[in-house]
Amino acid sequence: MIASTVPSSSKSSINLPTYATPFKSSFLPSSFSVPPRFSPSTPRFQYLTITNVLKTEDSPNLSSTASNLDSIFSNSKPTILVSEKLGDAGLDLLKSFANVDCSYNLSPDDLCSKISMCDALIVRSGTKVNRQVFEAAKGRLKVVGRAGVGIDNVDLQAATEFGCLVVNAPTANTIAAAEHAIALLSAMARNVAQADASMKAGKWQRNKYVGVSMVGKTLAIMGFGKVGSEVARRAKGLGMHVVAHDPYAPADRARAIGVELISFDQAISTADFISLHMPLTPTTSKVFNDETFSKMKKGVRIINVARGGVIDEDALLKALDSGVVAQAALDVFTEEPPKDSKLVHHENVTATPHLGASTKEAQEGVAVEIAEAVVGALQGELSATAVNAPMVAPEVLSELAPYVALTEKLGRLAVQLVAGGSGIKSVKVVYRSARDPDDLDTRLVRAMIVKGIIEPISDSIINLVNADFIAKQKGLQISEERVFANSSPGCPFDSIQVQISNVKSKFASALSDNDEISVEGRVKYGTPHLTRVGSFGVDVSLEGNLILCRQVDQPGMIGMVGGILGMNNVNVSFMSVGRTVRGKKAIMAIGVDEEPDKSTLKKIGDVAAVEEFVFLGL
Repeated sequence: MIASTVPSSSKSSINLPTYATPFKSSFLPSSFSVPPRFSPSTPRFQYLTITNVLKTEDSPNLSSTASNLDSIFSNSKPTILVSEKLGDAGLDLLKSFANVDCSYNLSPDDLCSKISMCDALIVRSGTKVNRQVFEAAKGRLKVVGRAGVGIDNVDLQAATEFGCLVVNAPTANTIAAAEHAIALLSAMARNVAQADASMKAGKWQRNKYVGVSMVGKTLAIMGFGKVGSEVARRAKGLGMHVVAHDPYAPADRARAIGVELISFDQAISTADFISLHMPLTPTTSKVFNDETFSKMKKGVRIINVARGGVIDEDALLKALDSGVVAQAALDVFTEEPPKDSKLVHHENVTATPHLGASTKEAQEGVAVEIAEAVVGALQGELSATAVNAPMVAPEVLSELAPYVALTEKLGRLAVQLVAGGSGIKSVKVVYRSARDPDDLDTRLVRAMIVKGIIEPISDSIINLVNADFIAKQKGLQISEERVFANSSPGCPFDSIQVQISNVKSKFASALSDNDEISVEGRVKYGTPHLTRVGSFGVDVSLEGNLILCRQVDQPGMIGMVGGILGMNNVNVSFMSVGRTVRGKKAIMAIGVDEEPDKSTLKKIGDVAAVEEFVFLGL
């Protein structure tokens, strides 16, 4: 048995640990180089520094890509196209390294005609970098830099297919966004915008615009990442009591700022002010809706500088009209710019046109951050802000493909079993395999576990390049253990187990004897299967959605629960029952094609023999 822990590095490039794996050329693309000091006699736990992310043999235009790869390291300078305005400091950095072409407001056709002469492209949100752009580049384009956080205007799939690295600038806007949140909070509390408009209309309405004090009031921060924690520091300085909800925020980091981490429902029901700093994901889309607003304290005030889609704007309008929400300060909207928005024109709403990152300092910071990332990538470094993965050797990817799907789904299952308010700090992955540990390269499957755990409630995009970096950034420690299994060495893994420790579970039966959330799976007939939950053995295909029930082991349970689902038009795709002792307790795992509504799930929970249950989306 060999155990290892993902190490951290203070370097700007990512050094991926080999975990005692001797170098084999099939593990990395041919354009990855190995340091000269590396040899078969190199000590275990050596590091491979990836010096180029392109894989020339898989590029659409091999000869063109290969020749342009050589040009990076020749005396001639690469060419960088900047298609939208960038701060002077960033441009100066780029010009010291490359030929820089600043061509703004390009039409799609103009962009495609220019791109074949460029090694890198830097954009903001206005330029669409689609498949046609990568095709027009004819293999020369090596890096796309997004000066900002969002990358929805870049076709990541096409970028990866054409061997192009995509990097962004996620950190430089942090302080600007936090300051804007505090500015909106203060302006809303004291009716600054409304009073200003009144004055400009020639009125003097002191009595109408009496505000509320912030001292001693409770501020709930929903999303305790970089921006949320900076808002907390500033709110504490205003004398506010700050609480937060974030399933990933380490409790010790929150305590260091003087912030209490609590559940979602606790946060929204006790707060006087609520500041939103969560990403827009399928989980958080319209999470603030009629039901959510009904749980809030009457007269609550809401600030949103995150993403417009996390709020159901029609529901917010109703809450404002009814007085449940006294005021709202909004910098972001579902549609931008908003058209004929009753919300924007509501007298109790303070609105700004997505100004969170709009300070001179933040814009210069973004320019420098993206310039450094692009220059580093052209020099052969792997940026910690890379948002797409380098290509993996085809033979390795082919062998690991079903395990990639398995591990991501195990991660998604495990994180959904964590009870609200529990901060995830430690994840352990146990690989059971008949292969020599030196022959196991677990980087890709480990990255997929991180992806499965973090992506469902984060806007982070996880891949082989940035998985360890983002895990560390989130305070998530990933450890790995290899256990010999008496199985066929033809398969890389017999089974893979994911354990999350020091958390509470919303499904107690998922806890192992060591009080860790534990899920285990294997690949059967090329398909990911869940084989164990806690101490209960099951056997279900990881497709669609899953309902887990702990029940009294007695006849008729399968028919009873299946009947409830059938009566409510929920199709059951598979079912498995696992038990430890006959006639005692059992777990029923049910695969369903549709997500049951709340009333259907309540009917399952009302069955006398069902002791607990949970619905999990895959």
